[in-house]
Amino acid sequence: MTDQVIGAGKDRVLIFDTTLRDGEQSPGATMTHAEKLEIAQLLDEMGVDVIEAGFPIASEGDFAAVAEIARRSTNATICGLARANLKDIDRCWEAVKHAASPRIHTFIGTSPLHRAIPNLNKDEMAERIHETVTHARNLCDNVQWSPMDATRTEWDYLKRTVEIAIKAGATTINIPDTVGYTAPVESADLIRRLIAEVEGGEDVIFSTHCHNDLGMATANSLAAVAGGARQIECTINGLGERAGNTALEEVVMAMRTRGDIIPFDTGIDARKITHISRRVSAVSGFQVQFNKAIVGKNAFAHESGIHQDGMLKNAETFEIMRPEDVGLSATSLVMGKHSGRAALRSKMKELGFDLADNQLADVFVRFKALADRKKEVFDDDLVALMQDVMEVDEYLKVKFLRVICGTEAPQSADLTLTADGTDRQVTATGDGPVDAVFNAVKEVFPHGARLQLYQVHAVTEGTDAQATVTVRLEEDGMIVTGQSSDTDTVVASARAYVAALNRLVTRRRRSEGSDRKEVNYKDVS
Repeated sequence: MTDQVIGAGKDRVLIFDTTLRDGEQSPGATMTHAEKLEIAQLLDEMGVDVIEAGFPIASEGDFAAVAEIARRSTNATICGLARANLKDIDRCWEAVKHAASPRIHTFIGTSPLHRAIPNLNKDEMAERIHETVTHARNLCDNVQWSPMDATRTEWDYLKRTVEIAIKAGATTINIPDTVGYTAPVESADLIRRLIAEVEGGEDVIFSTHCHNDLGMATANSLAAVAGGARQIECTINGLGERAGNTALEEVVMAMRTRGDIIPFDTGIDARKITHISRRVSAVSGFQVQFNKAIVGKNAFAHESGIHQDGMLKNAETFEIMRPEDVGLSATSLVMGKHSGRAALRSKMKELGFDLADNQLADVFVRFKALADRKKEVFDDDLVALMQDVMEVDEYLKVKFLRVICGTEAPQSADLTLTADGTDRQVTATGDGPVDAVFNAVKEVFPHGARLQLYQVHAVTEGTDAQATVTVRLEEDGMIVTGQSSDTDTVVASARAYVAALNRLVTRRRRSEGSDRKEVNYKDVS
């Protein structure tokens, strides 16, 4: 890119975050109501311009979350997604209308492949676009329209539909690369051509929405900005369907770090990036890969002797950003068993957790228990502790666990599981200690869920490191994820498995419209 291509002078690019909508569509990434509210608040505080809070017509739970986020928002525009029909749009408006700044986002697939799904010809689809965008604009002054799979739509038809949407009242035109098909030069040229040739194009904001199927989502988004787009749709950690979406942290820090050739501003407080990245990872159950740009564990780590020597002499030798720029502590203050409540509160605040007194009391107890088992408690250990503290809806809870394992099979697990206040004890065997534990849980709480993923990674280093275990279950099309951390991998496994089951119970009850609090378990005592 050159200054001539990008344009001279600073300009403002809006950040449209769809973590709670497109990001949550990743299999297993479904968040609870409380988790959605928490992430929305963090996004609002970070300076995101538009929060796409969900798909209101998808479920009662999604509607309730979008509506509550709209009521609570203080800075961001709150957006809901709606398909190109009046019922969807009405439901969307009901959810977002209480926001100080509401937006309706409606879409329809315009490529030949997507036109075939509703079996509409070009004229019929054009009429539907006019009707639905007009209806949305009659409800809300802020309307965004998207031609889904725009990058595989014929140019003449794309131009025609965009003009129809603008004339019907759309104020933002989003151009989605729905399947991550395009390349940067195409992304820039498409936006540039739309602005130049579409009637009314100079009066709307053009937006870009890129998927990462070919690993080019960030590059395509920045290229679209170079072509004239002034809104980027993205998610925290690049969460999203298939290979994910454009990562918010990547486009924000690229514009900030390379302002010499990408001279655009955002309203994002980048110092909050690390904290929200960790929270999205925790509530979604999707671990951030170690070498992930900006927020990965190794993003600011140096092991090579040459690199370490250079870092000691001048950090800029091998770092183009400072860790503090994205909210990562430059140094890790080690906490231990002699640390008090005041030190813990200060450290947790530094990590982005402003704890109330009752939360601090709970975390402090867990911290002391961990400190008795570990010589040093690092920042990542404390973040992992918060995962367990912030879990909700504990229908099931691991009360006691003892395993017997070794070279002689089978291994056994002695488990006491609390189910809605009632303790149930069982002993089960399995092919290894984790399998035995899972079999024991299933004895107490029979279910048909299939284990899709079991993953373990060390939070910190050393033989006394905490292990974070992620468990993903699927039952009747419902996919849920549970996560837990402990210095004992088997204990963490049991708690993660139970956390996933708790989410499964919650979602099952919501789908049944039940507020019952009892859990169906097998009486094995």
